[in-house]
Amino acid sequence: MRPSTPHRLLAWATAAAAMAQHAFGEMRFPQPDFESGYTPPATPSPPPRAWAWETLDVAALGLALLLAAWLVLRRRSRTGVILLTAACLAYFGFYRKGCVCPIGSLQNVALGLIDPNFAVPVTVVAFFAMPLLAALLFGRVFCAGVCPLGAIQDLVAVHPIQIPSPLSEALGALRHVYLVGSILLASLGAGFFICRYDPFVAFFRLDGKLPMLLFGAGLLLVGVFVARPYCRFLCPYGVLLGWLSRLSWHHASVTPAQCIQCRLCERSCPFDAIRFPAPPPSRASLERGRRAFLFLLVLLPVLIGAGAWLGFASSPALGGLHHTVALSRQILMEGAVPGTPSTQASDAFRASGRAVAALHEEAAAIGHRFAVGSALAGAFLALLFGLKLLALTRRPGRADYETDRALCLSCARCFRFCPVRPGGEVPPEFLTPEKQTHGR
Repeated sequence: MRPSTPHRLLAWATAAAAMAQHAFGEMRFPQPDFESGYTPPATPSPPPRAWAWETLDVAALGLALLLAAWLVLRRRSRTGVILLTAACLAYFGFYRKGCVCPIGSLQNVALGLIDPNFAVPVTVVAFFAMPLLAALLFGRVFCAGVCPLGAIQDLVAVHPIQIPSPLSEALGALRHVYLVGSILLASLGAGFFICRYDPFVAFFRLDGKLPMLLFGAGLLLVGVFVARPYCRFLCPYGVLLGWLSRLSWHHASVTPAQCIQCRLCERSCPFDAIRFPAPPPSRASLERGRRAFLFLLVLLPVLIGAGAWLGFASSPALGGLHHTVALSRQILMEGAVPGTPSTQASDAFRASGRAVAALHEEAAAIGHRFAVGSALAGAFLALLFGLKLLALTRRPGRADYETDRALCLSCARCFRFCPVRPGGEVPPEFLTPEKQTHGR
């Protein structure tokens, strides 16, 4: 569900909720009967579909996830993943116009958990949960070839280069900020900012404002050389997929059998998701890591407190994104500063005859919720940052080339570089005489 304004969001939510209730044989609210000749304006968002067609979308998503898992884990076929990518881009992207999207659906779910009056359609819940379940079972196969946002980037990554790991990790932290911020804004009724600023939906719907078209085009241009910049550095849903992928039951591996240390895969991953072999840390290194861990553990409450304070300090700015708070501030400004021009919203409010005091009281209550929510969001981000620092104090040894389960998108690129066959056979040219003798 990708509304571009709060009013369109409300219209979409109402239509989707009514359709879901109708599917279960219950209509909570009668449909309006317009007899005045009024014609609703056309919106760029795709209209709600019949329940049977929405069920088909869910089935298509489930089939695509299973097919991606089979291609990656059993067939180990990069060609098959590319074909699936093109098919999902055509269906979920250009045909379904990027809606419903699992990335944007997390806002619907967040708002539904906070606001009991907001009905989340069953299909939206399914689109939110199914890729997460697939990640828990098979890794990020949704990213491999099903997500239309990832697909459009993957197809333009014709000359991907690797960027330094520290820079990649620093840019990847933006996803966590975007995730927490978008959930905060959606759950407090400020709008669905992931959908509003989706960089590629304008291409899927063949419309959109010029700034968003330029933003999407810029990401695609960067994506020619820096593979999937939105997926790696901005996608909030990818954070959830990465967390669950760490626990996945079965995950893609660079080699289908024992690694022969041929080093051919070292430069094969443009997402910095391959971890190289490393010797076990020395006793001195372990002691330094232990001291750093204890220091950061003591510092962690201070980091969380600082994050909560920064979040609280940002709450006025974040609260201003809520239309009620913005309207209250506009009315105050017009009354306090002579000559302040009115807006359509303030003119409509005055024409409604509603009491100004009631508006300010409602805005104050919303501002209080933003203060509490922003403080909690800041504390949570600080906790994530602290846990990341704690993880850096551990440098375990590694015998073979392995995938980082959180970062690996299961794209199957590295499979082409590994000479080991699925049964464990290795071409003779990749074996040293010693390995041939011992049959490694």
